[in-house]
Amino acid sequence: MELPPPPPGTTVTVRAPAKVNLALKVGPLREDDDFHELATVFHAVDLYDEVVATQRPEGAGILITVEGEGADVVPTDRRNLAWQAADLVAEGIHVDPDVHLHLSKSIPVAGGMAGGSADGAGALVACDALWRGGLTRLDFLSLSAALGSDVPFSWHGGTALGTGRGDRLSPVLARGRFTWVFAVVEGGLSTPAVYAEFDRAHGLDPVTGALLDVESPEVPDALMAALLSGDPEALGRALVNDLQPAALALRPDLDLVLETGHDYGALGAIVSGSGPTCAFLARDDEHALDLAVALTSAGIVRTVKRASGPVPGARVVDTTVSPG
Repeated sequence: MELPPPPPGTTVTVRAPAKVNLALKVGPLREDDDFHELATVFHAVDLYDEVVATQRPEGAGILITVEGEGADVVPTDRRNLAWQAADLVAEGIHVDPDVHLHLSKSIPVAGGMAGGSADGAGALVACDALWRGGLTRLDFLSLSAALGSDVPFSWHGGTALGTGRGDRLSPVLARGRFTWVFAVVEGGLSTPAVYAEFDRAHGLDPVTGALLDVESPEVPDALMAALLSGDPEALGRALVNDLQPAALALRPDLDLVLETGHDYGALGAIVSGSGPTCAFLARDDEHALDLAVALTSAGIVRTVKRASGPVPGARVVDTTVSPG
């Protein structure tokens, strides 16, 4: 039995976290979908985008508005993963997608921290709650994977091993909490452009489409051991990103950002995902503050954000039912 839509004005608020790839190992191109085979360890941190879903009158359709970090470059049409998520939920539970999705962004746009994926996961959770869809865990994982490779983790959260396109997840035991500083530079980086540079550097065969010197990806044992022990120094030494050389080739200015973090004692420094945001692992909150001040004072970044993890994935934080 299908439930009637809630009264117009009813709202559901969801918070969805940013991610950093502690390890991002890139393998050969997959034959079935032309994505790269990945082995990655995702880590969710307490830097959030907020999605507020408000029921609209019957037949009003989907409306997206955006405020905050990078709002002026975020699409508000069908290109936005939040829009696509609302459509998928509505189709799956047989309701009309009459919803206003307001995105309050704190995650850098095109910064390698899965801000768009967080919005997609947040919209999935918000629309399911708003329309009382009762989606299961498997439903969420399936719909998330249909939206994009990083969306399942944005829903899942915590620390997880991602394989396949990064969408097949297995929880990873991580003891304790880790403290991070994220340096956000001017401009973004296109994920497809970074992968294209990776392919060029690794000898993409123009005839067969094969990469000539790329092996099956595996996460380093040292990184998994560091997470299990909760040792930040060991984790800092084990951070790895196969896309980092490609990102640096496209954005050489990131070299100075990484060097500055190292100079001020970061336990580890890495380009986050496809970049250009750089992630620095700190010893503790005090050290994170020192790193943030040093990076800001150097005048080489647009802004600096501090965060810690792991944290849960996209979750409902507030619901307000309109009297109708």
